[in-house]
Amino acid sequence: MYNPMLNTLVAVADFGSFTKAAEHLYISPTAVMKQMNVLENHLNLKLTKRTPAGVSLTPAGKVIYQSAKYMIDYSQKSIDTAHAAAHTYDTTFCVGTSLLNPAKPFMDLWYRVNQSFPDYKLHLVPFEDNHEGILSEIEKLGEKFDFLIGVCDSKAWLSLCQFLPLGRYKKMIAVSREHHLVSKKCIDIEDLYGETLMMVSRGDSGVNDFIRNDLEKNHPQIHIEDTPQFYDLSVFNRCAETGNVLLTIECWQDVHPGLISIPVNWDYSIPYGLLYSLDAPEDVLRFVKAAEKLGCKK
Repeated sequence: MYNPMLNTLVAVADFGSFTKAAEHLYISPTAVMKQMNVLENHLNLKLTKRTPAGVSLTPAGKVIYQSAKYMIDYSQKSIDTAHAAAHTYDTTFCVGTSLLNPAKPFMDLWYRVNQSFPDYKLHLVPFEDNHEGILSEIEKLGEKFDFLIGVCDSKAWLSLCQFLPLGRYKKMIAVSREHHLVSKKCIDIEDLYGETLMMVSRGDSGVNDFIRNDLEKNHPQIHIEDTPQFYDLSVFNRCAETGNVLLTIECWQDVHPGLISIPVNWDYSIPYGLLYSLDAPEDVLRFVKAAEKLGCKK
């Protein structure tokens, strides 16, 4: 942070003796004198002079002495602040948030358990809902984020993280504001006959595969169009632009301003909850246990 030989200058000035400064610094008097010579040569200034009373500072030495005291004090304060900042980071939970995976459910949970974490703060880390890159974000649990919170019935997601269910979201449908179903407050599944229903492709989600199987078997009048396994804004845009119907969930009602979400008379729902690293640290596990005590079960 600063030239450590300034410590030697301060010690020499404070003690008025090379020998006493050496004792204070736990080095030899010869080492003190060598350091002073190096410092004077470096600054091209005469800093000390010998007197019958000992060693004193020259006028230039007094200026450097005062500045050195300030720099040493300021440097120590900077180091202390840096340590405090590092400690703050150690006692901060980083929570990922995005348009489709907002942190609000985590905040609701946090205010119920934060009394058990009095020294902890939250830091929200935004990320993009890119269906091609969302798995790389899940892989960053434990590095970029301590927690994500969102819908999780994905085999791919669950292979990369641990999951604490917090509840379930009802499945709904979303349609454009010009769609003929938009006037209905709630629809029956038969209202979807003749429609193209957009939903994730088969194979990754047990819930969505169950819904697809049910629709294909019992309601073949509904045409199904595959979307990517993970929604992003492009999926909502396609729904708005094509007039198709999109299988969505209740927490996504405000994702796209051009779409209206409508409840359906069915019992379909999907779990949402807390996602955290496979090798989560002790404080993250403590938080998960605190959440479980509220009645959440794995």
